[in-house]
Amino acid sequence: MAPILFTIGDFSLRSYGVIVAFAILLGLAVAYFLTADKDYREYLFDVLIYGIIGAIIGARSWQVFFYEWDYYSQNLAEIPKIWHGGLAIQGALVGAFLAAVIYTKVKKINFWRLADIAAPGLILGQAVGRVACFLNGDAYGTPTGSNFGVVYPEGTPAYAAYGSQPLWPAEVWEGQWDFIVFAIILMLARWRKWPQGVVFLAYIILYSVGRFALEFLRGDSPYYLFDWTSGQWTSIGMIIVSFGFMLFLRNKHNSSNE
Repeated sequence: MAPILFTIGDFSLRSYGVIVAFAILLGLAVAYFLTADKDYREYLFDVLIYGIIGAIIGARSWQVFFYEWDYYSQNLAEIPKIWHGGLAIQGALVGAFLAAVIYTKVKKINFWRLADIAAPGLILGQAVGRVACFLNGDAYGTPTGSNFGVVYPEGTPAYAAYGSQPLWPAEVWEGQWDFIVFAIILMLARWRKWPQGVVFLAYIILYSVGRFALEFLRGDSPYYLFDWTSGQWTSIGMIIVSFGFMLFLRNKHNSSNE
């Protein structure tokens, strides 16, 4: 683990920021080069900018209100200080989704068409982004109770929580699952008969299924009803909503073809 790559004077270059920036650019490049819809390529960079803004707001809000409200309710001045850490990927997805919806409404373009184009790049970016979590020592797992597992160094959130105990590599496995989802989404995207939006919704569902399962190993999440984490409840919500949208889009597609 290497939370800080190097330090020059008072400036420290953090691995988290470098990897996240690389993941965003890689996701954009994949979306740009994989799409055969050249008319929509011109919108990708603009929607990326607005999506990042929405993602940051959503990720921070999710972390504050669903993961660490007990802390932030007593330290309100810390809420905007995202450089101190604390961003939830599920909140980032929701924030980016809403920003993209607003953007497509303003530009009068098809949101679902753009979402399908962006889906492979989004999940690949998430996969690479989990490397940032690993290097930073966050999104960590619970103790394995054996010699197997990741031992995080001092100065990481994982060490602060569990010390030198071996922990389940939850963030590593989530990144690997995201690569599998990326491959599935590429195969789905090649079949042109899907109603617009299905590829994007399949990405949300597949990611959420993996996230729900891996949350059983996470050691940094609060628990709620049924002893499920906030991440699991969010995953279930995303799966239900996505299936609902799928049914709506399928019915709309069938009606237009009658």
